[in-house]
Amino acid sequence: MNDLTLRAARLRTLTPSCGPVRLIAVDGHAGSGKSTFAGRLAAALGGAPVLHLDDLATHEEPFAWTGRLREQVTGPLSRGEHGRYAPYDWTDRTFGPARGLEPAPVVLIEGVGAGRRALRPFLAHLLWMDLTAEEAWERGRRRDGIALSAFWDGWTAAETAHFSADPSRPSADTLVRQLPVGYELLEGPGATAGMDHSVTQRDHLAPPY
Repeated sequence: MNDLTLRAARLRTLTPSCGPVRLIAVDGHAGSGKSTFAGRLAAALGGAPVLHLDDLATHEEPFAWTGRLREQVTGPLSRGEHGRYAPYDWTDRTFGPARGLEPAPVVLIEGVGAGRRALRPFLAHLLWMDLTAEEAWERGRRRDGIALSAFWDGWTAAETAHFSADPSRPSADTLVRQLPVGYELLEGPGATAGMDHSVTQRDHLAPPY
């Protein structure tokens, strides 16, 4: 059993935080590897549902999605009901067909701002991808290429403003650091008593690219 599987097992033992759901957030700067890590953690959890905040954000409102999240996701989940949201199409700039989100025992939510103040009361655990903004943004720009450079200029300004007003890292239960192979998971500044952080954990998997 690898260490990410062990961490997943511990997450399953947490007290439900959103109705019957243990809502686990993966936050960090754009380009820090949140989606890849969340996908691997979801697999370790046996296929836990993952909500990508890119599906709720828009060009005009990159961080003004809390109302949609409350109405379409956390509200229904807190009642033990399926969430239902319409993912945003970043090419067509419109919301697409609705998708369902089941109230599974563990649900992951990943994206910039997943650990924001308005969402934290619904979270059982907050993981922060511990890569600096500059390193993450540079990686994101390399990934997306020159065609999206103008988008990145606007995004980095919006992200800087968001985290200046509503930082997530100080509340993180776990810091996730990428290694040449796998991850290192460390106790975060907001670590709770409900999680055993006494041992630094490593997930010896392929590099998360």
